[in-house]
Parts: sequence; structure tokens; C-alpha cells
Amino acid sequence: MDSIDRDLINRYQGDFPICARPYLQLAEEVGCSEEEVIQRISAMLEDGTLTRFGPLYDVEVFGGQFTLAAIEVPEDRFDEVTEIVNSFSEVAHNYARNHQLNMWFVIACEVANQTDEVVQRIEQATGLKVYPFPKEKEFYINLRFDV
Repeated sequence: MDSIDRDLINRYQGDFPICARPYLQLAEEVGCSEEEVIQRISAMLEDGTLTRFGPLYDVEVFGGQFTLAAIEVPEDRFDEVTEIVNSFSEVAHNYARNHQLNMWFVIACEVANQTDEVVQRIEQATGLKVYPFPKEKEFYINLRFDV
């Protein structure tokens, strides 16, 4: 990863241009071509540096729901269950924790009452109990990871 990749990642976390040609504007700002910006982002998605690239919508404004969920996954199945959980389009992100409930992920549903159905589908697909923790109150912390 070079300084241009780091700059693109940092801008993606809060300074991404909102305009007709955002990749062109970024290219001009970081000193490369529009095509190179697109290629770099694609490469970072492909190699796993980025797991997602796109806007984050507040689904609740549109009548949906965010729910934090956790599963106790046997260590020998962790990679398998990660792949299954991540295959659900409603799963926003997934991470390991050093805890009995060692896999945590966010479910984002377009309609609030879909969450229970998604939890049931994940349980059926994994054979494991999913513990949902619906959001009760939102705290805005503006989390960034400068690279």
C-alpha cells in the first residue's frame, strides 16, 4: 500500500467528494488519473484491504432497522460460519471477538420486522443460535481509522 492508497482510504472515511465525477475529483487531488483511482479501489476490494466500498445509509430513516447480533462459533468452524454469515446481503460487517460470543455482526434490514426472519435464516444456515441486540439508542462517534 502506498501513499495514494492510504489517501484514498482516508478520504473514503469522510472526505469523499459528492459530485458528478467523484473519482475524477479524487484523482486530481491525489495526483493520478480517474482510471487509476477506480483501479486502485477495485484492487483493494479484490485483495481484501477494503471489504466494502459505497455509501452508508441510515436505514432507520427509511423505516428499516439495524441490529447488532452475536454467535458462539466453535473455533474449528469460524471461517466456514464467517463465509455463511457474510453471504447474507443484510449483514453490513462482521468481526471476531475474544468472548464466548466470538462472532459479532450488524444486520441492516430495509423493513424493521425483517430482522427476525434474517436471524432465523442465519440460524438455519449455520446451525447456531444467533443472539440479536436491537439498537435502543444511537450514539454518533465519528469513528475513523487514518492509515
